Amino acid sequence: MTDWKAFTVEIADHVAQVTLTGPGKGNAMGPDFWRELPLIFAELDADDEVRAVVLTGAGEHFSYGLDLPAMSPLFGPLLGDKALAAPRTAFLRDIRRLQAAVTAVADSVKPVIAAVSGWCIGGGLDLIAAADIRLASADALFSLREAKVAIVADIGSLHRLPGIIGEGHLRELAYTGKDIDAARAERIGLVNDVYPDRDAVLAAAHELAREIAANPPLVVQGVKDVLDQPKAGRVADGLRYVSTWNAAFLPSEDITEAIQAVFEKRPPAFRGK
Repeated sequence: MTDWKAFTVEIADHVAQVTLTGPGKGNAMGPDFWRELPLIFAELDADDEVRAVVLTGAGEHFSYGLDLPAMSPLFGPLLGDKALAAPRTAFLRDIRRLQAAVTAVADSVKPVIAAVSGWCIGGGLDLIAAADIRLASADALFSLREAKVAIVADIGSLHRLPGIIGEGHLRELAYTGKDIDAARAERIGLVNDVYPDRDAVLAAAHELAREIAANPPLVVQGVKDVLDQPKAGRVADGLRYVSTWNAAFLPSEDITEAIQAVFEKRPPAFRGK
């Protein structure tokens, strides 16, 4: 397969392992991530030797989420008082491009198992919400943190997680931006099982992937297609709505303050403006 900048891809025994590698700290999601993710899953979908996919992160963490410094050019035209129709339209296209990258995981014809260790923040949670099955190590921590940086989460968590963890748990995570550990993630159904460490969760994910791969591949793909059908339209409609909402309402003094606070490494002071 292609040499990737933000991933490695290894295939053995009908199982592909897709590993986030950065280059940002904590496998943060920069421009290469968003460009390469849909291309990788298109290649895997076209490869008849691949029957299941394990999705994981290199090193200590799954992902810190969106690489704000690297992706700041997306937000730049919306900051200040000049966010007119043209920059908002460009921003809408950018949101939908990022949404489509994660949707490529959800729409993959091959079952995807996420193996999570360490931090899984923001965009990382969007990504694992698009997987079919999630497993975690005991040190995993999860956070739907967009509210803390003055953003309505718009890449899929708000639309895919209701069917995984339920409305009440989702609203708590989305309104507060709080962190939860692997034990709570298991209790609310975000992950199926928790394992002692990164090696153990990765081994368990591969064992499960091989078990899936041992079944007739077209039947497994058919099962996934049937299970996905009832929610596909709802998720697509929700993604279009939130992208339009953010293109209209995301520009604010609060998001400027949030981005400045990230760069200055200080707590933000939000004013609701």
